[in-house]
This record gives sequence, structure tokens and C-alpha cells, in this order.
Amino acid sequence: MTVSLSSAPAAFPGEASTFALAGPAGRLEVATDVPADGEARAGVAVICHPNPVQGGTMGNKVVTMLERALRESGLATVRFNFRGVGASEGSYDEGRGESEDLAAVAGWARAVRPGDALWLAGFSFGGYVVLRSARRLGADALITVAPPVGRWTFEPIALPDCPWLVVQGEEDEVVDPQAVFAWLDTLASPPALVRMPETGHFFHRRLLDLRGAVKNGVRAWLPPLRDA
Repeated sequence: MTVSLSSAPAAFPGEASTFALAGPAGRLEVATDVPADGEARAGVAVICHPNPVQGGTMGNKVVTMLERALRESGLATVRFNFRGVGASEGSYDEGRGESEDLAAVAGWARAVRPGDALWLAGFSFGGYVVLRSARRLGADALITVAPPVGRWTFEPIALPDCPWLVVQGEEDEVVDPQAVFAWLDTLASPPALVRMPETGHFFHRRLLDLRGAVKNGVRAWLPPLRDA
């Protein structure tokens, strides 16, 4: 089924919107939203979804909860479907092309929100994509939820020097929690870590706890309020 989308706006929309953005493999389906009046901060968060091969989309419930937490923290938010997902054109590229998709979306966000801090966030495969892209894109903050250590190669990645939060369920059935914790222990400058007990990969019955963990974890890093 073909989905009709408007072209990317020249300014960041002032309300929840969905549109098509030109990407490196064709159009990308993008969804944006903004915080409530009086709560907006000088920052925009781009959020990446899980592995398309396993059904990941920007509508994933962990992704939408990440979006909610960051929007409630005062950030404008951008979600998008990687190439080959939903109304996005192209085909799966094992993280390489998806990183270029992210770069295109981040470039648009910077163009329409000049001067704003750029935050990157991702869940599972999306966490791998934002991590491998954060230094190149000059991210001002990074959030990775259940980063897929052991399923993807993390060792060659040039790690960011921006504030970085990791949230990991201790009973994750997809990503080995101990592999995540062991990898973090090897880092010279490890990120802030939230370990969530009795929590699986998809945060069943723990989504509100995830929301609180993210909001609490990033509070000290938030950019200033935007001028009225």
C-alpha cells in the first residue's frame, strides 16, 4: 500500500506531524512532535527504532515511550522509519545505510532548528545506529536503551564524548545484559547506567519505569528553555 505523505516542511512543525524527507535511498517517513507550551527547550531529539528485519518501526512502544519522555523533558522530537520500513524507500543495509538515514534526518533537524542541541536516542538496533553515528554527527547527548552488545560489533566504534545514558533490563531475553555490563566496564569513560531489575527486552509492564528512568537520567543535561 502506498502512503501519501507531504514533503518535508521548511520549519519544524508546531504540532505533531508526519511527512516525507529526502534520504540517501529515497524518501524517509518522519514523525515530529513538540513539548507543551512554556516547556520547550533549545534542543531536538532524533530517535531510532529496532531492527527492521525483526519488525522494528518508529511505532515500537519502547520508541514511543522514549519519545514521550524526551518531549516531556522539553525537547522537540523526531522519529523516522529506516529505509524499507513503512513508507520509507530503500532496503535494509545492516546498520550502514541506516546510519546514513539518521544523518539525513539529523541534518534536516539542524537546518530547521539552528542553534539547538542535537540529542540522539535509540532502542536495540537503533541504539547501535545512534552510537556508531554520535561522534560523526556531533551529538550533544546520547541515550541507548538495550544496546545490542554481542549481536553487533561495538569495538571499532569511535565513542562519543557527550553525556550518555544507557538503560538496560536485567532480564533481557534478546540482548545479554551481562555482555552489556561487561562491555561498559571496559570503557575508559563509561556512560551513566540504569539497570532495571525484572525487566525484559521490550519493557513489558515497565514502560512507565523506562519513562521515569530516562527523564531522571537526562535532567542534568537538558538545554535551556527556549525564548518565548
